[in-house]
Amino acid sequence: MPIRQIEGISKLSEHIGQEVGLSDWFEVTQELITQFAHTTHDVQWIHVEPDRAARESPYGTTIAHGFLTLSLLPLLSKTAIAIDGVRMAINYGLNRVRFTAPVHAGARVRGRFVLASLDKIPRGVQATWNVSVERDGSDRPCCVAEWLARYYQ
Repeated sequence: MPIRQIEGISKLSEHIGQEVGLSDWFEVTQELITQFAHTTHDVQWIHVEPDRAARESPYGTTIAHGFLTLSLLPLLSKTAIAIDGVRMAINYGLNRVRFTAPVHAGARVRGRFVLASLDKIPRGVQATWNVSVERDGSDRPCCVAEWLARYYQ
């Protein structure tokens, strides 16, 4: 998908209530899942033991951590949306998050970004994004989140 180019922070308000971007697909590999598990010290077998997961898991394979899926939002957004004139962008937080379906090792995911609201802050804006992370081949999103991002000029 082509990146949606927004011509400056002031133009973001024209997109409130609209889908602004759809990211490229990104593969969630077993290697990435294992690295995340070791980084976060969450090495539960459902994430890091493919043979055991194949035998004992209801998914038949290892799955990504929900927080790994969530941590992909900045990457996915960068392949979907570019805002001109942004000096700095920060994650400000989340209002709601749900992990609604598993992300199997080897699955591809992408993010769908709808701008829910925009508030002025000193030297910038705070955007509230309704994000759905979709898994290739699934009707259900694997993660839905209300994500707050701040953009500074």
